[in-house]
Amino acid sequence: SGLIGRSWAMVFAAGGFRVKLYDIAQEQLTTALENIRKQMKEMEKTGVLKGALSAEQQLALISVCTDLKAAVEGATFIQECTPENLELKKKIFGQLDLIVGDSVILSSSTSCLLPSKLFTGLKHVKQCIVSHPVNPPYFVPLVEIVPHPETDPSTTERTYALMKKIGQSPVKLNREIEGFVLNRLQYAVISEAWRLVGEGVISPTDLDLVMSDGLGMRYAFIGPLETMHLNAEGVSSYCERYAEGMKLVLNTFGPVPEFSGETVQKVNQALSEKIPVVPKVLDARRKWRDECLTGLAKLKTQMKSD
Repeated sequence: SGLIGRSWAMVFAAGGFRVKLYDIAQEQLTTALENIRKQMKEMEKTGVLKGALSAEQQLALISVCTDLKAAVEGATFIQECTPENLELKKKIFGQLDLIVGDSVILSSSTSCLLPSKLFTGLKHVKQCIVSHPVNPPYFVPLVEIVPHPETDPSTTERTYALMKKIGQSPVKLNREIEGFVLNRLQYAVISEAWRLVGEGVISPTDLDLVMSDGLGMRYAFIGPLETMHLNAEGVSSYCERYAEGMKLVLNTFGPVPEFSGETVQKVNQALSEKIPVVPKVLDARRKWRDECLTGLAKLKTQMKSD
């Protein structure tokens, strides 16, 4: 019932599903429900609440439970949201494996643990899958669906259909790979950003501006491959024109950074001047980020319906 679990509960309730939120401590669940109620009421006031139901109707769909067996009774889909710890997640899936039937889907929110490390050896491995959301899932709809080598194709299809039904944007990976896809792309950007700042080519604040007021403007609506397609007369034309230049630049990229030493201090100082590392300030900036994401999501929904 942490941040990701709460967000998932809100997403499923917005889709009209009954949700049981499980945790080991009742006080954590009480806090989670209070937080969900507050968020839903605020979003209803500002007109950005997801789904066709009112906040009260959605809240009525969410109940809490400290008993795992009771929590999953009658469930068709179980989304695990424990901390990113392999042993802890394996323990939970081991417990679930003993109490679930043959039709429920067992899904993990993990952002980097491979399905083969999480699910191998489970009796219900064919029903296991990773559904990796983007933080915060309520405002950013992408979900990466990553199968275990033994996952039944019907598990993937059912998970994909469910995510579509609740208004998320699922993508299917054909096989597992370290970091999945979102983090591989994110880390490639972070890595080059780090090198450029570390080598003194650009300041940390200007580097972020290149993304927020440059590449990010496009990427909010179209991906890198469609960008190539539109920046020439199709992808083939783009490759003919720019392949040599791209390879020339890519060959100058340095090794994977250590993410330590002087560059950490340089980047940390610049970001701390802009956003001091104080809980109140960080929370306010996160709230601002979420409001921006909500506005963007609203705009994208309008554009799709137009």
